Amino acid sequence: MNKHISRDSLEDASVAPEACQVTPANAERPHAGAEMARVLGTTAFRMALDTSGAAIAHRKYERVHDVCGPKTHHVIMAYNGSVQRMERRSGRSVATGTFRPGAVIIIPKGSSSRWDVPKPVDVVEFYLPHATLERVAEEADTAGPVNLLERTAHPDPVTSGLLLTAADALEGNEALDTLFRRQLTNLLATRLLAAHTGLPTTIQPTVGGLSPKVLSRAIERLRPDSDADVSLAALASDAGLSRFHFCRAFKKSTGVSPHAWLRQHRLEEAKNMLRDTDASVISVAVALGYSTQTAFAAAFRKLTGETPSNWRQRAR
Repeated sequence: MNKHISRDSLEDASVAPEACQVTPANAERPHAGAEMARVLGTTAFRMALDTSGAAIAHRKYERVHDVCGPKTHHVIMAYNGSVQRMERRSGRSVATGTFRPGAVIIIPKGSSSRWDVPKPVDVVEFYLPHATLERVAEEADTAGPVNLLERTAHPDPVTSGLLLTAADALEGNEALDTLFRRQLTNLLATRLLAAHTGLPTTIQPTVGGLSPKVLSRAIERLRPDSDADVSLAALASDAGLSRFHFCRAFKKSTGVSPHAWLRQHRLEEAKNMLRDTDASVISVAVALGYSTQTAFAAAFRKLTGETPSNWRQRAR
């Protein structure tokens, strides 16, 4: 889980243990990453997902018996370990659950509870700003509240699977990784709205795809030789749609998400350069926007099963 993920300083600020016992409503709350680090007693590898402040962290810790105080973000946790029982106390309310692969924990922004987890744990955490959740709800034309339910080892293999595989999808290509991170944030927020708000949330179905002209403009933006902004916000703005509806319409038109289209197109470009030119592998990697030859080789092998050099020898 740790490859291609860099550390940040969200956990650097110290948080006194007593700060999580009683927190006035108007008191400044710690960032979710700092509070989780204090409670769990461990640092994490983390990657920023988007400029909204959403982030994902991977942690391993021995056990926890502590109060987790109010935080700035919603925290969604996916478990990757052996089955064990756990307990959460909020005032006089006690919730128990079985922590297992496919289960999630949801700690809504501002909530406080005591957690007792007796055995070692391996988790991936997603920190979601409430403003992002509200923005996705508005773009998706949802009908219903945007208040997340508290969940204790709740079965949800869809959300769990998205979190556990997120970091492995990074490729060391800035354009690809940025597009993936923003799509992932939207996808996770959409899933949470649909499954963890307590009341039915209706997401409007996709009516149709992009017009040929709009699709053509989007594809031109996504091409490697284009200097245009390929962020999800820019693509959606150019199409005159919200980010949520742009992704749905693009997939309706092409059969794949913008990120998947860009990844496949760059693979085809890489194959053409390896087969038809004498450019070195590192030159191909740089031309396609990869940060290192190693990152390019790993991404190429993930999609083809071969290294760029081996593929080139076989293709010629």
